[in-house]
Amino acid sequence: MESKMERMSSWVEEHKLATIGGVWAAAVGSSVAYSRRRAPQRATSLRLIHARMHAQALTLAVLGGAAAMHYYTKTSKTSADADLDFYAHLPPATDADGNENERWSW
Repeated sequence: MESKMERMSSWVEEHKLATIGGVWAAAVGSSVAYSRRRAPQRATSLRLIHARMHAQALTLAVLGGAAAMHYYTKTSKTSADADLDFYAHLPPATDADGNENERWSW
């Protein structure tokens, strides 16, 4: 049985954009609420500008985390499953008779 953390991690991996959008909306809402409580005399437009800036900073951090997670999961899957021999995918330099392949000639 999967743990709660594994289920959440798999959901986030499947719904990356929805997760990032949710984090952004939560950041805007919490920043506006914090700004309202901290400085009630501040204009609403200024609160929204600051909230957007905080949300953008948090979104960049989340995007960086998503990129790191994507890289980590991709490298862990490919290192176990894939053939990493680059030269195996290239055509041979010469044919069976020893003639040079056209792709390799200058």
